[in-house]
Amino acid sequence: MFDPKAGQKDAYAMILEAIDSHSYVPGDRLVESELAERFGVSRTPIREALQRLETQGLLTRDGRSLMVASLDHTQMAELYVVRGELEGLAARLAARHATPEEVGVLRDMLEKDQTFLNDPTALSRANRRFHKQIHLASHNRFLVQQLDLVHRSMALLATTSIAVEGRPEDTLAEHNAIVTAIENGDGDAADAALRDHISKAYVTRLKLDAQATQ
Repeated sequence: MFDPKAGQKDAYAMILEAIDSHSYVPGDRLVESELAERFGVSRTPIREALQRLETQGLLTRDGRSLMVASLDHTQMAELYVVRGELEGLAARLAARHATPEEVGVLRDMLEKDQTFLNDPTALSRANRRFHKQIHLASHNRFLVQQLDLVHRSMALLATTSIAVEGRPEDTLAEHNAIVTAIENGDGDAADAALRDHISKAYVTRLKLDAQATQ
């Protein structure tokens, strides 16, 4: 039996993934009929998914049309401030609560991610998985929910800072420092390492934006 709620969930997840993977970038218009055809679902769950994404601020309205929202300089700065605070807290809690198995998963991720050094797109996806694993290792459901919202908004940044020359190697070195602190149960060091990681990513993105406006 068809479950309309399942259809809505699938439509929402598929559109969100398309935005997250930059198949749709800020400024792109999203048309119900085109999305329904692309994802093979009816227009009703598409319409409901678009309304949900608009409510979350991921889409913006231009007249009767919906388009992928964009972040201005101030909004991006605000997003990185919140991300740094919440990610740092997640790392601190992970240092306290992560199981040996969860630390092992993080170590395995670091090793596998070495194979993505020449593939910024794959490394960007791996980076999101890595951060998500730290969120889960915090063992705080409310923090995980808030970080999910933050990372959805990160999808509105049209490019990944990891693509910048030298950034892939630096990213993995920073990830290693975070995991080492979590592994050692050092909450202060884990918090500081993850905040430093976010700060460096933000500086890289500011440089990207500055170059784009030249």
